Order: sequence, then C-alpha cells, then structure tokens
Amino acid sequence: MNSLIQLRHSLHQHPEIALEETETAKRILDFFKPLQADQTLEKLGGTGLAFVFQGKKPGKRLLFRCELDALPIADLKESKHQSQVPGKGHLCGHDGHMAIICGLGEKLSQKRPVSGEVVLLFQPAEETGEGAQAILNDSRFEEIRPDYAFALHNLPGFPLHQVVLRKGTFAAGSTGMRLHFTGKTSHSAHPDAGINPAQALAQLMQQLPQLPKEIPGFSLLTLIHAELGTLAFGTSAGKGSLSMTLRAFDQEDLDLLIEKAQALAQKIVNQERLKLEVEFVEKFAVSHNDPELYSLVKTAAEKLALSTVDKPEPFTWSEDFGLFSQHCPSFLFGLGAGEKHPQLHEGTYDFPDELIETGVGMFLGILGKLS
Repeated sequence: MNSLIQLRHSLHQHPEIALEETETAKRILDFFKPLQADQTLEKLGGTGLAFVFQGKKPGKRLLFRCELDALPIADLKESKHQSQVPGKGHLCGHDGHMAIICGLGEKLSQKRPVSGEVVLLFQPAEETGEGAQAILNDSRFEEIRPDYAFALHNLPGFPLHQVVLRKGTFAAGSTGMRLHFTGKTSHSAHPDAGINPAQALAQLMQQLPQLPKEIPGFSLLTLIHAELGTLAFGTSAGKGSLSMTLRAFDQEDLDLLIEKAQALAQKIVNQERLKLEVEFVEKFAVSHNDPELYSLVKTAAEKLALSTVDKPEPFTWSEDFGLFSQHCPSFLFGLGAGEKHPQLHEGTYDFPDELIETGVGMFLGILGKLS
C-alpha cells in the first residue's frame, strides 16, 4: 500500500488539467508495465489509458473507471507532496481515484479474474465533461465495451470510509450554456441610433432563474457570468453575453429546462431586435445507478465491515461517468472522506490516503461477485 500512497503523492505533485494529462498518463503507464496486463490501449479518447486483464473462462466484461485530470485551482495545503505546478492542483481527489485503480491492477496481476475480462480505464477530462464522450467516440472503445461499469468518488462531509449509495439518479446532469447577443454600437450620446443588449440582458437575468419552477422534478439554473459591451464611455454597447449552468436529476427535465431557456432567450432578443447565438459547454449526463447492481455494491461494503448510507436525494453536482450509464448497467458510489474534511475543489483539499485500501477492497468485492 505504501507504493500506492507514493504514487498518489507523485501524481498530486504534478497535476495536469483536462486534455493536458500526457505526463500523468506516462506515470500510470510506467506503473502498469510490470503488472503485465493482457492488453494495453494508449491515447484512448486523447490521453486515456485502458488495461485489460483476461479471465481463464469466457464471461462478462467489467469496467472500473477513474479520472486523470486535475483542476486549474491552486493547491493551498502545505505538505511534502504539495502541487509543484502553480495554479493547478488535484483538489477533487482524482489522484486518489487513480491510486485505487492502480491498486486493483496490482491485485489482478497477481490473480486474474475467474471468468470474463476486467478493464481498468483511466479517463481524461472529467472536470470539463469532455472525457467520457471522447472515450465513447474512440473507435477502439468497441474493444473494451463493458457489460457493467463501476466508479467511485470520495465525498467530504461523510464519515471516513462510509460507503454512500443510491438507486437510480446518483448525481445530476448539467450543462453550461452561453447566450451571445449581437446588436449595434452607437455613440453613447445617441443610444437610440444603436441596438444595446442591456435590456435583454437585464430581463433574462431576472427571468431565467425562475424557469425551474416550471419543471416537474428538481432542476436549477445558476447564472455565472455576464458581459456587456466594452469599457468605452463614449460608446453604447452593441454586444453582450450571459453564461449559466443548468442542472436536473432527470435527463428529460434537463432537456426541458434547456428548451425553455432557449425559447425565452429567443423571445426577448426578438423583442429587442438582437441576434442570438447559443453555445453549450461542459455537458454532463445524469449519473444513473442500475438498481439491480445496488445489492452487489452494498454486499461488498458489508463484507469489509464498512458502514453504508442511502442518500435520500441525488447529489446536485455532476460527473461525466453518467454517459457510461447510457451504454450499460453502471453504478457510481461514494466513499466518505471525513465529516470535517475540506470540500472538493477547495484550495485546502487533499485526498485521504486511508481511502486507497478501502477503494481497492470495494472494487475487489464487486469483481468477486461478477467474475
């Protein structure tokens, strides 16, 4: 286990953000070389890696997934393994998730599954929602297309080692949406000669956050950025933009919220004689847990004598593992990182090394039931 902790610390010191994980992938590749996987896929979906361990008999193909990328946020927690890259840090625990999958790789190298295949996937760009889609779009994904897929995420705010479970939606789907308005500049002394997006911007900032009231299930629209014109006091603005995040627990509700937001924006820009361009970024599908896999994961926790908790409502954050749940029965569960542990994406966050062994044990327990 010490080697896994050392690996985790090395990854923590050298974080790479989404779509830049080249050196991280090399570190993982170096770790796996002596483990002699039966098949290795490199540069999957960009910088992704997959290691395949084959059983002695035919059977189901299981995929266990972790993430390669860090965040563009400074690591503020002083430690011997503090990030050496200014402005970047593993502040979501992906370094720990990688160490867990590496630990599972060690176990599989010592003892192959009884039947079927196990795929260990190191996915790029989870934080931007691009990585899972890139993996699925890669033609080589057919070589590792799973019958079942599993992933975990550490969760500050829950007791250390507690396993957090939920049937159905585990985490919300979400998307970033940007509205770009184009009007016409004019002299600020003659604003009537131009078309200023200010009124459209003001109306939409008031009305858009009210749209979730029209959606049957839980949904949320959060404004995150607004821009109008340039800082030129002699000029009435001719351009503007409004950015927001839309999220919901149900994919149909999310699609409906997007539709309503676009319709409202189009209505108001038409009234204001503006042109509208709509842009979507950082799309995350709803993470759906297959109910039939619930008891299997819970049993794995109980065999390790870990406490479990069923979360009554889904998490409002998003995880792009949700895309895998659209392709096969999947299950995403949480591992408590400590009730007083700094939250994910905070500058003082650091993955608890004690969770590495717990995560490996959970995945081994799941594997033992299905292979």
